[in-house]
Amino acid sequence: MTKIIAITNQKGGVGKTTTSVNLAAALAKMNYKVLLIDIDPQANATQGIGIDRDYIEYSTYHVLTEEAGMDQVIVHSYIENLDVAPGEIDLAGIDLELAHVKQGRETRLRNALEKVKDRYDFIFIDCPPALGLLNTNALTSCDAVLIPVQCEYYALEGLTQLLNTIKLTQSHFNRKLSIEGLLLTMLDQRTNLGLEVSQEVRKYFGEKVYKTVIPRNIKLSEAPSAGICIFDYDKNSVGAVAYQELAKEVLSRNG
Repeated sequence: MTKIIAITNQKGGVGKTTTSVNLAAALAKMNYKVLLIDIDPQANATQGIGIDRDYIEYSTYHVLTEEAGMDQVIVHSYIENLDVAPGEIDLAGIDLELAHVKQGRETRLRNALEKVKDRYDFIFIDCPPALGLLNTNALTSCDAVLIPVQCEYYALEGLTQLLNTIKLTQSHFNRKLSIEGLLLTMLDQRTNLGLEVSQEVRKYFGEKVYKTVIPRNIKLSEAPSAGICIFDYDKNSVGAVAYQELAKEVLSRNG
């Protein structure tokens, strides 16, 4: 059975794309069939997995405008078992583009996924740092939400609004939507602040917080510029080890 997970947080720079790319890659390398959907206008997940945006004919933008089906958008990545639905800058204007659509604009991604989702074990949706129509489509399409939380000051800022958005989506579009987990990212073990934030998040969210913590790691920052995942950039780095552990934890939570 396919598990669809949206990776989202309205706060920028918390590790959404890094998590989307490397969690998807980890599971693909464990022989699971994975689809990574990029609905962020910056399309960093698309580039980070080595797909040249200049050679993309269709993107998730065309899915949301219903100019193309998901089959036309999906491309194979360089990693076996990992396909990608690439993003592009035109996604930035999707709220205005669909402003005239009175019904069904929130379910366009879900409708498109219905035709392909059975091919995959996991589908990850890399979301932009905003709570507009792109995120609504992601939340309406998915089974659960994975929320990266940066281990820094103001880490919990904005989470209340995101949780309210999740509740609204549950009541209006997707009753089965749940929180898959909260992932602590960018932890600097040398600082008291990082450890304090970690403890605070665990106090509020308990078992929903993954045991795995993603540390600050220069290799994780460098890998996207090479267009490869952390496991092919430096499989022995602490970042690679952490995302390998996260993949195992995601698998254990999903039977």
